[in-house]
Amino acid sequence: MKKLLIASTSTVHGKGYLEYILPELSKFFKGIHEILFIPYARPGGLSHNDYTAKVQEAFEKINIKVKGIHEFNNPIDAVNNAKGIFTGGGNTFLLVFELYDHKLMSTIKNVVENGTPYFGTSAGSNVAGLTMQNTNDMPIIYPKSFITFGFVKFNINPHYLDPDLNSTHMGETRETRINEYHTINDTPVLGLREGSWLEVNGSKVVLKGKLYARLFQPKKQAVELPPNTDLSFLM
Repeated sequence: MKKLLIASTSTVHGKGYLEYILPELSKFFKGIHEILFIPYARPGGLSHNDYTAKVQEAFEKINIKVKGIHEFNNPIDAVNNAKGIFTGGGNTFLLVFELYDHKLMSTIKNVVENGTPYFGTSAGSNVAGLTMQNTNDMPIIYPKSFITFGFVKFNINPHYLDPDLNSTHMGETRETRINEYHTINDTPVLGLREGSWLEVNGSKVVLKGKLYARLFQPKKQAVELPPNTDLSFLM
């Protein structure tokens, strides 16, 4: 049975990297002493080594070792042997490009569907949906496909932002862009606000954290969903 934590972000205001979600991660990876980290999204251009070191520093607090997938000669074997997987945030286009380039998209999907725990933040959460088409990132590289893991049967918009009613900015809001997506696509989109995450066990999906999420569906008004909402109806 698949088991996932799909988080909007790695860092919330006023706290350190992963600090807000470490108690959940301690339970989620209970009994696991080492996880495989996928640093391909490279936030801010971080090297794979530096990104992995940053993740290791956070996971040390819950006594879990981290090994970057770039440290293995055979990344497919690394995935197949992993006890747990964390895909970090950064640029989703780059992440998806690398996953396809290393022939890992189907490999990761297979092991997670068969029970390897998967934790994702930001770009690593965006790819948990059916496609990456609701990323907020710039297309710095062209991946083989926009199709991603499909662990949940909808798309995820991490870092969802509400319109600032006091702003004079006249550009498109996040809601406008998602509505544009729905002019030619039917896949539901869940806007995850900072500090929220999805807990997935098999086909059961529950919204966690203290904030509401915003659900967009084609030809329907967007709706606000409170914490602990069961989203299994989208599966």
